[in-house]
Amino acid sequence: MLMRTDPFRELDRLAQQLTGPGTWSSPSAMPMDAYREGDDYVVAFDLPGVTADAIDIDVERNILTVKAERRPVTKADDVQMELSERPLGVFSRQIVLADTLDTEHIQADYDAGVLTLRIPIAERAKPRKISIGVGSGHKEISG
Repeated sequence: MLMRTDPFRELDRLAQQLTGPGTWSSPSAMPMDAYREGDDYVVAFDLPGVTADAIDIDVERNILTVKAERRPVTKADDVQMELSERPLGVFSRQIVLADTLDTEHIQADYDAGVLTLRIPIAERAKPRKISIGVGSGHKEISG
């Protein structure tokens, strides 16, 4: 159901982690899981520390784009930072969805730092029985 378009995405993600925070023009990648659960295709993104209003989800044709921004926490003037390992900045992930998914009915839920998208599998992609005609229902085609 999910088609990867860039085999070097993990290499890009690692390079971006080493070079610093993402920006709107060059966002960092976010980790994700994708799996089928019953009649839904589920994609889960890790976005700890991101508020729900800082997440943007778009679908254009069969391309799903998720962007989020983790902003720095406002600190008092007398706070001295000793260690800062949590990445800040803009994160983005773009995936190509198969035509067998119903992008008109995507459901999004954000809980405990995990954004979960449920994409129903289109009716035309679900298995169905084909009936077999017997007797006079068949005609021979002659050429």
